[in-house]
Amino acid sequence: MHKYMHLFNELEAGIQNSTFKQGSKLPSIRELAERYRYSKSTVLAALEELERRHMIYSVPKSGYYVVQTADKREVQGRCSIDFAASSPDPELFPYLDFQHCINKAIDMYKNDLFIYGTTKGLPSLLSVIRKELAYSQVFAQERNIVITSGVQLALALLTSMPFPNGKKTVLIEQPGYHLFIDHLLLHQVPVEGIYRTADGVDMDRLEHLFKTKDIKFFYTIPRFHPPLGTSYTERQKKEMVELARKYDVYLVEDDYMADWEQNSKADPLYAYDLDSRVIYLKSYSKIVFPGLRIGAAVLPEAMVEMFTRYKRSIDIDSSMLSQGALEIYIKSGMFARHKEKLQESYARRARKLDDVLKQEALNSGGAFTYRSIKNPSIHTHLVLDERVSIPGVISRLKKQKIWLEPMDRHYLPGYMQNHLLKLNASKVKETDIESGIIQLGEALRKELSKMKAK
Repeated sequence: MHKYMHLFNELEAGIQNSTFKQGSKLPSIRELAERYRYSKSTVLAALEELERRHMIYSVPKSGYYVVQTADKREVQGRCSIDFAASSPDPELFPYLDFQHCINKAIDMYKNDLFIYGTTKGLPSLLSVIRKELAYSQVFAQERNIVITSGVQLALALLTSMPFPNGKKTVLIEQPGYHLFIDHLLLHQVPVEGIYRTADGVDMDRLEHLFKTKDIKFFYTIPRFHPPLGTSYTERQKKEMVELARKYDVYLVEDDYMADWEQNSKADPLYAYDLDSRVIYLKSYSKIVFPGLRIGAAVLPEAMVEMFTRYKRSIDIDSSMLSQGALEIYIKSGMFARHKEKLQESYARRARKLDDVLKQEALNSGGAFTYRSIKNPSIHTHLVLDERVSIPGVISRLKKQKIWLEPMDRHYLPGYMQNHLLKLNASKVKETDIESGIIQLGEALRKELSKMKAK
């Protein structure tokens, strides 16, 4: 990425978090160069990019000013704090950049984007994604990569198709991905669950299930697990891969949060797989925008043909227009810039959420406990006192326009649910996190006091 784009990201963040207030004059080029330690030409290039995106405007012989815009929440009459939604923040979507990429793709590929493509995906995109995956320590050949219409399609295909091990049962974490649970129940797929906590899964229990049950594959989200927000350790990942090899089980690794990783030493399960036991899934919907519906599956050689056959019968190809635009978006460097911007934004929110929760936990009077982790996530959870009514807390905070959601749908029917409350900060402004968590802490204390008084 060019130096001026790094500075652009910093100035853009300053405008969004009100370091540079709307309508105010920016510091001079000289002042910005000294503050951020960039050359004047780099500062000027960053300012020109901000102006091109209509975030600032220049006044001859005066300087640059931040464009004045109305607060969307005020215009729409909403001042809510949403800790329930796990979807990306629409205010961070790269609308202008991706619009340019769509137009460029149409010009470049013309009719090719409006006819049926190949089941595996746009060949030029496969080449780009292979290189992109390598940054996450996923070294794969193009022939082993298949483009899908999101990770959900990949999961549906893997669930329905036969595996080389000839087994039938799907093993999932509890709590786990609610939409996959819905799919398994709807299609009456044999399914087993294994409890996951902040410490991970019980490896002895995992081995017992692998050994005694007809486990086709274990579906897991090793990194920033939703709704817990925690990740497996390197030791746990290696042990999991070894158990899969030992008992002829496949691991389906959903690494949808790979692009938020701050720890360069945190590798996926795939990096430890020497026996073609890991099927790696990645989504581009979370980091670009959900409507993109582009995912990638990295498959063992023995499964590629069967996977593409099943895919062809359900989904002839994933959107060629989206694929062409994504290819240009990645190759142009826009994706790297956007990823860095989102990493910084979500990292700030995650740190803020972690800091406030640590303080509130000390003041909670036992209403809840919170475990801080070294690399916090925008998704996390609280362990509540058993006497605290989760529906009561949700109802109490709803009146204060703070939205929460219970864990119910993250569990299979019949599984005892741990007394947890999930929190998502992906759509909560950094400036709203502290007030929202303070109000949550107060609501939990009141709910506990009410139950003690009974």
